[in-house]
Amino acid sequence: MRRLLLITALFLSQFSQAQEKTWDIEKFKGPSKSFIIDTDEGTWMNLDVSSDGKDIVFDLLGDIYIMPVTGGNATILSGGIAYDVQPRFSPNGKYISYTSDKTGADNIWIMNRDGSNKKQITKENFRLLNNATWTPKSDYVIARKHFTGTRSLGAGEMWMYSIYGGDGVQLTQRKNDQQDAGEPNVSPDGRYLYFSEDVSPGPNFEYSKDPNGLIYAIRQLDMTTGKLSNLIAQNGGAVRPQISPDGRMMAYVKRVRLKSVLYVQNLSTGEEWPLTEDLTHDQQETWAIFGVYPNFAWTPDNQSIIFYAKGKIKKIELTSLVTVDIPFKVSSKQIVQESLHFPHQVFENDFSAKMIRQLTTSPDGKFVVFNAAGVLYKKELPNGKPERVTAGFDFEFEPDISPDGKFVIYSAWSDEFKGAIKRADLKTGKTITLTDEKGFYYSPSYSTKGDRIVFRKGVGNDV
Repeated sequence: MRRLLLITALFLSQFSQAQEKTWDIEKFKGPSKSFIIDTDEGTWMNLDVSSDGKDIVFDLLGDIYIMPVTGGNATILSGGIAYDVQPRFSPNGKYISYTSDKTGADNIWIMNRDGSNKKQITKENFRLLNNATWTPKSDYVIARKHFTGTRSLGAGEMWMYSIYGGDGVQLTQRKNDQQDAGEPNVSPDGRYLYFSEDVSPGPNFEYSKDPNGLIYAIRQLDMTTGKLSNLIAQNGGAVRPQISPDGRMMAYVKRVRLKSVLYVQNLSTGEEWPLTEDLTHDQQETWAIFGVYPNFAWTPDNQSIIFYAKGKIKKIELTSLVTVDIPFKVSSKQIVQESLHFPHQVFENDFSAKMIRQLTTSPDGKFVVFNAAGVLYKKELPNGKPERVTAGFDFEFEPDISPDGKFVIYSAWSDEFKGAIKRADLKTGKTITLTDEKGFYYSPSYSTKGDRIVFRKGVGNDV
């Protein structure tokens, strides 16, 4: 009996320790500090507009906020240590879906419109999910599911999940493990699923793709027949499809030369036209697991689009093309865990140079000046101790000593002031700058009399 009690006690002790070791992303694991965010701009903000047209929901620094559609002070809905992004209103206006790593992995969650009753919908710990979009009856979400192969990059598939639970239903199949697909959006009647996919040639992801050609296409899946086709596949690509509330038009982002441009296409006629090029640069050439451009949304009257660009939330009217900023103000307390650092001495304060360069001898042969470790030194011959010529912080190269042996000219460089030709007094170390234009300067040399100097100066892209 005693042995049984001992085994039971050991088991309970180990079980208790295992429970204590369970990772909780919402708890700090070391020293932390708090600070106040007080801002009216953000970076890469995903947003959505409620079906009644009253509110905008958006993410900022991994937290989710809501505010009136006219702008103003934002109220936090979901905050804390977890990374919460990509909020989307349900069509019935009751819920907001979002991506969160609260349980240690990116999954799809929903909450009530006021931020209450947060609920995890998907329970993946390896095939992570993001970019959820709602079906018309507000009972399912469709999200991008991530798959990796031999490279860490991976590719996406579209999966549908009931908000009441379950393992989900696969809607699309990745063509390989490297060319991505994502940014799903569903038509108002629920028949079509739209998403963007890397359709560039070859089975491998490449970093040197041409955005003026075709990288991403917008694809359309008929969820009644299962037919999958390219809807937009053209030069400049097409990403982040967003269908209008009446189902007649689709907004998307494409590249036009060096700019990302917001376009609209009439889904019945195929006619399309640009709205604005005042966007943040899209990510077609890079790896964009969370989307090639942040979520944006139509207003319920189909007349305007509200989108993120260049730190601001903006609204553009389709007919007039007038764009206005929607002002917002975020004030919140953030807590940041301090990073763990160990001091490492990566260099010695004093060291012996193993090589000298650009040595030049004084006219009387009594001393030399040379470059070592990026600066100039002077050494009396034959056995003098090398000493710095100047006390400056520039890099110093290509010395030439004046005929009278009193001065040395050299090419100098600093990241702040760029290149220059400078002259140093060999006795005092005092320097003066002889050139007044920024650029790269080379090979300064005194004339025989010492009253003139010549040098080379780079032009064009060398400046």
